[in-house]
Amino acid sequence: MPATLSRSRSHPQGSTFVNGHSSSGDVEAIFGSNTFGLAEMKSRLPKAVYKRLMATIEKGEPFDETVADAVALAMKEWAVERGATHYTHWFQPLTGRTAEKHDSFITPNAGGGAVAEFSGKALVQGEPDASSFPGGGLRATFEARGYTAYDPTSPAFLVEHNGSATLCIPTAFASWTGEALDHKIPLLRSMEALNAQARRALDLFDEKVGRVYATCGSEQEFFLVDESFYLDRPDLVTAGRTLIGAAPPRGQEMDDHYFGSIPERVMAFMNAVETELYRLGVPVSTRHNEVAPGQYEFAPIFENANIAADHQQLMMMTLQRMAPRFGLACLLHEKPFAGVNGSGKHVNWSMSTDTGLNLLEPGDTPHSNTLFLFFCAAVIQAVHTHQDLLRASIATAANDHRLGANEAPPAIISIFLGDQLTDVFEQILDAGTATESKSSGLLGLGSPVLPTLPRHAGDRNRTSPFAFTGNKFEFRAVGSSQSVSFPLVVLNTIAAEAISDMVDRMEAKMGKKSSKKALMSAAQEVIAETIREHKAIVFNGDGYAQAWQDEAAERGLLNLKTTPEALGTLTDEKNVAVFERFGVLSERELESRKEILIEQYATTINIEAATTGTMLRTLVLPAAIRYLGELGEASGAIDGMGLDASGTRDTAGRVVTEVNALTKALKGLDKALEAAHKAKDEAAAMESKVVPAMAKARTSCDEIEKAVPADLWPMPTYREMLFIK
Repeated sequence: MPATLSRSRSHPQGSTFVNGHSSSGDVEAIFGSNTFGLAEMKSRLPKAVYKRLMATIEKGEPFDETVADAVALAMKEWAVERGATHYTHWFQPLTGRTAEKHDSFITPNAGGGAVAEFSGKALVQGEPDASSFPGGGLRATFEARGYTAYDPTSPAFLVEHNGSATLCIPTAFASWTGEALDHKIPLLRSMEALNAQARRALDLFDEKVGRVYATCGSEQEFFLVDESFYLDRPDLVTAGRTLIGAAPPRGQEMDDHYFGSIPERVMAFMNAVETELYRLGVPVSTRHNEVAPGQYEFAPIFENANIAADHQQLMMMTLQRMAPRFGLACLLHEKPFAGVNGSGKHVNWSMSTDTGLNLLEPGDTPHSNTLFLFFCAAVIQAVHTHQDLLRASIATAANDHRLGANEAPPAIISIFLGDQLTDVFEQILDAGTATESKSSGLLGLGSPVLPTLPRHAGDRNRTSPFAFTGNKFEFRAVGSSQSVSFPLVVLNTIAAEAISDMVDRMEAKMGKKSSKKALMSAAQEVIAETIREHKAIVFNGDGYAQAWQDEAAERGLLNLKTTPEALGTLTDEKNVAVFERFGVLSERELESRKEILIEQYATTINIEAATTGTMLRTLVLPAAIRYLGELGEASGAIDGMGLDASGTRDTAGRVVTEVNALTKALKGLDKALEAAHKAKDEAAAMESKVVPAMAKARTSCDEIEKAVPADLWPMPTYREMLFIK
């Protein structure tokens, strides 16, 4: 038996307690209990302070720093009462994950004792080392100063660990020069841009609102493997995915894992994660088995996009932090196992007002809902105009493995509208206006005991990267391990531009006329013009078909298949212009992100290649050679008995062939790496030379795995990792 299977696994499979709290119970009672939310603020802050703080949170008014001391005192008292000993400015540098530096509340006093202190100054501003985070040229190595700034619109929260707790304060992170070094600053800027332009449109339509919010609900797919297997796989530990591994006899072909019964240990883990997320105010609403064996999903409901982005980071952090308590490891990589579905996080995006109006809600008669048609047409224009930006926003080495496969949409950005909306827009194109909407109807199931179901007016399309799904758009191409912030930044900014353009055109058509008739006439004309100019981006068919690749090319749509290709468009003139126009990212800030993303791509491939080489030389080849030694001894023994040893020699011959092929492939991988390091465009060389060399080495390795006995194979196999729970 392999060492990985004989290892003792101690984990609380039936555990119902997390940090001393029951993992079940009244959700309403625990929801948000570890957040310094509105209810806590209202109960602890002076009325005048609470009112000024709410003006910032709900109306976007500038933060009044005169209230900082009162907010800090109330926040500290709340946190200390719940066992907090330290606080941290929790921020999101351009690493894609979060960062934190813990400071103690305890301050020595003159009498030799200590008191718990936390000032408004400590709340509002921190100073981590900016040079140690990715800067993309914004900061030189010797320029170390950077600042974190309190974000009052996202609630502070407690993270509990080993009987104590830390107060985490969501913050933005900027350089000494004021340039954004994180994901939060451009996200907040983009939300403000969208708010301003959407309100211009709503004012034109005489809709009285105070504020428009980008909203987001991001699904999270992930894999779970036994922690002992994870620790015995250097590739999982180092690269987050299996770099070698033969396909098991059974993968996902039976389609029986999807929505299947959740294994007991996984259910215990999910319950504990849900409880923790509820305490942190994360509105998780769905959990289920995903398509691939060992793959699962959580999904929250819609929130303000800034808070949703923070909660997405909290969800990833919680999943990986809590998995070891159940003897598991959580894999967030987009493609941890070859041959089965990878993981994404579909970003469901919309726009809502402070009056409760969803601007992408079509209603029962979308043909007569001019406001909806206006905003929907704006999204169509935005996606068509900036398809390259959307593709670049989800470009990573990991995501390249899944885009275009049967678990993810293709790299070609297109929009799925569905039958009903497509028909409405076609009516507008043909006649200048729409007069009817296809009815949804009812669905009878042929049995009197089953209810008659209301049927949606159109089906869904799982192959579309950007699909309308009833009252929102679902950006399905976002990778499971990445921050949702940059995709949201792009969506908000390009939507703001399209809305602004359409409002300008409507105002020009109306001139000095202000009647409702003039407004509707101008709106219908602008909507028709927009759809006519940008209809090439709408595609309701099979995004996996080769015919679509050909048709997309004829339509002039981009097919940026790899990360280096996609990132190459990031600083094109039109992209720099849209970010600068709305004050979301300066040219320098955008260039820094391009440099960071390209460097991260090249570094990722380099780590994977180096890990592959090490595993093949120190694990795979020694195992194969040991097996050849056993075959040689067996062959000699069989000959000595006067029996036919040809079968044994044939087996040895096949193993030798693959060992020789693997040795040759390893030399090719070394050569490809050396060439990539010397190339002018290292990232492109990594993609064109190193990635294929890794694949070639893997092919021989996987053939060796199929031949070497299980007791000699030095690491857990796909069969073990995917199916043993």
